[in-house]
Amino acid sequence: MPLSPRVPDLGALDVMVSVARLGSMTAAGREHGLSQQAVSARVRAAERDIGVRIFDRGTSGVALTPEGVAVMEWAGGILDSAEKFATGVTSLLREGNATLTIAASMTVAEHLVPAWMLSMRRQSPDVQVQMRLMNSAEVAEQVLDGRADIGFVEGPDVPAGLGVAVVAHDELIIVTGPSHPWATRRAASMELLQTTALVQREPGSGTRTTYESAVRPTVPPLIELNSVTAVKSAAISANAPAVVSSLAVEGELRSGALVRIDVPGVSMTRELRAVWSLSAALRGPRRDFLDIARQ
Repeated sequence: MPLSPRVPDLGALDVMVSVARLGSMTAAGREHGLSQQAVSARVRAAERDIGVRIFDRGTSGVALTPEGVAVMEWAGGILDSAEKFATGVTSLLREGNATLTIAASMTVAEHLVPAWMLSMRRQSPDVQVQMRLMNSAEVAEQVLDGRADIGFVEGPDVPAGLGVAVVAHDELIIVTGPSHPWATRRAASMELLQTTALVQREPGSGTRTTYESAVRPTVPPLIELNSVTAVKSAAISANAPAVVSSLAVEGELRSGALVRIDVPGVSMTRELRAVWSLSAALRGPRRDFLDIARQ
């Protein structure tokens, strides 16, 4: 039978649930890739359809009315059912169990994702999780075009059309072999760093983008390599300075195979972020995996 006109469309319900969860229309807009004005318009239209006021607006944000609490509880059930419908259809199309495809940049893939995958396996054994390893630019591309369900990136820039959530923090550091001249004093100036060719990752890597944004080097890299392991190997074997994630060289620093070089005035702390397409609701296995990564 036809739906009652008091039932808003799923998109409006999804936006309202985000507003209720975040307490802010601006924050909900960021999550959905919408302006604050667009979110406000959707909420007003839904309130007209439903026939009750869902939110009280104030200078510090929004709060659910007593009626809104009940409506949001019902809306969550509707959205959960819609996600179950979508997951079921996807399973039929794939002729098998649900599959979650993850695209992850090098540092996240090597040091964080494996533990998250194990937690997901214990929590949802019927979901098959597949990981693809690539640089941050490629991760964003695969998530945007639907080849990956969720991605993890290291770079400071994220294309439009993607939702973003910080899941961890990391620091880029300069390292070199123990017999390199910098290793004696364990320090280098910003000017010296800017004019020294380093072993670096390839263009499109989050590590490369963060380093260039922080340091603005005036010379090209000594060599460009496509993996963290290759960068570390080159730094050790060629006794050359390199820029790497602190997560990736903990063992080498402890053993003395590499030496950390301090650069006064340079901070390369970065956010490691999850990204997902805003064209699909963040529910089901995608939401479950994101929740695990955020823990």
